[in-house]
Amino acid sequence: MRGPAMTLEIDSLTKRYGDTLALDGISFDVRDGEIVGFVGSNGAGKTTTMRIALGVLAADSGEVRIGGRPVDLDVRRTVGYMPEERGLYPKMKVGEQLSYLAELHGVSRTGARRATLRWAERLGVDSRLGSTVDALSLGNQQRVQLAAALVHDPAVLVLDEPFSGLDPVAVDVMSEVLREKARTGVPVLFSSHQLDLVQRLCDRVAIIASGRIRTVGTVAEVRRGGGTRLEVDAPAAPPGWADGLAGVTVERYDAGRTTLQLADGADDQAVLAAALATGPVHGFTVHTPSLTELYREVVA
Repeated sequence: MRGPAMTLEIDSLTKRYGDTLALDGISFDVRDGEIVGFVGSNGAGKTTTMRIALGVLAADSGEVRIGGRPVDLDVRRTVGYMPEERGLYPKMKVGEQLSYLAELHGVSRTGARRATLRWAERLGVDSRLGSTVDALSLGNQQRVQLAAALVHDPAVLVLDEPFSGLDPVAVDVMSEVLREKARTGVPVLFSSHQLDLVQRLCDRVAIIASGRIRTVGTVAEVRRGGGTRLEVDAPAAPPGWADGLAGVTVERYDAGRTTLQLADGADDQAVLAAALATGPVHGFTVHTPSLTELYREVVA
């Protein structure tokens, strides 16, 4: 299964739980070597989507494909999955558990031991290979859970809230591991409520709300889609000076300071010229909304 064209395709997924429509025809993809952040509030449909992508939950309609193939048992073995509800055996030793999980995915016993040591060292838990999982801190349990998703050299990574509860050092380690895997061509999909981290780490982002995809694109595209805000400090400008400018919505006039919203493609220099026509301009600040700000607008 490894090789070119390992795109993860989510195609028109629908899922109901009784009268609740959990997924309403959602579609997006994660391409080779790409990190995609999957963002939404609790109950928006992220975990349901990921379970369907792994093949452990069936969709009512739609399909998930990896490398162009529907997800069957053979395809599933190529996926590294990190569930939100951590799935490690609490009384089993870390080293034995990682080797066991690798072998379940078809890795030889020798290869499993080598991979266990390599990922334990990379993630900073090699000194705890002889410890049971329940003897570890929550942060180290997270690191072991990620090692369990990586130990069989997966072709695709699907991670549900992998950064939850991690300290900043562990976040940096995990972020770099995901970048390393993406650089080898592995598609990486992860969900997170830490939108500043998504903004820094991801190539693209998909925002889901109430079972529907609201927007998909690069972080820059998504942020631009939220429009651009201008703050203009022009003390002599009378209220109404910006009314009627193309692509401009006035949010407020406040004692010479004007806040404007620019539509995509609107000319900020035309705004500046209009402000200068009223007198001196002491400040002209362009602000593109952060992913966090845009998320609040999209899911509101």
